[in-house]
Amino acid sequence: MAESRRLEGRVVIATHNAGKLEEMRGLLAPYGVEAVSAGDLGLPEPEETGLTFGENARIKAFSAAKLTGLPAFADDSGLCVEALGGAPGLYTARWAGPEKDFMAAMTRVEEELRDADANLPGLRRAYFISALCVAWPDGHAEDFEGVVWGTLVWPPRGPAGFGYDPMFQPDGHERTFGEMTGAEKHGLPPLGRGLSHRARAFISLAESCFGARFDERGRD
Repeated sequence: MAESRRLEGRVVIATHNAGKLEEMRGLLAPYGVEAVSAGDLGLPEPEETGLTFGENARIKAFSAAKLTGLPAFADDSGLCVEALGGAPGLYTARWAGPEKDFMAAMTRVEEELRDADANLPGLRRAYFISALCVAWPDGHAEDFEGVVWGTLVWPPRGPAGFGYDPMFQPDGHERTFGEMTGAEKHGLPPLGRGLSHRARAFISLAESCFGARFDERGRD
């Protein structure tokens, strides 16, 4: 990883996804940065040609930094299902189609699990992964990653969150992400436990770029 650099002032959140934007703004809020989204600025969405989540996060972050002359913060994340060979993986958003129909995407996951005879909880293991990148216009970048494991349930439960949240029940919990409040899902210590993949990646980012310190409750 490159030598850490403090993140301050105005920052572009390189996303057009309203759900991600809400979470990322919430994570950045305590650190006094002014966050503006790529969507707010009318920036184009770069083609995500990376072969990993980290590569795609870098593509988005560097695109926004270059176009605005400001530091940019990007996330690339996805759902990886063991019984489906890691799918949808990098294509997590694409499974929802151009209409961003995540009910249809969750239904596809469920149908493919049934086709794979993955009907018992132990056969329905999956994880969410988040790769974060902070990029500066001069080419400096820092990368972070977080993972949370769980079991896929059917039917989906809960109206909260976004994407595949209603069918993902994280390990050690009886409720899905779709049944949790934002604070429960991605709140950071001491108010939350840094449960989500994005929160876990952000803990490392905050320690590097803001000098934050978290106890072990933020790393379970």
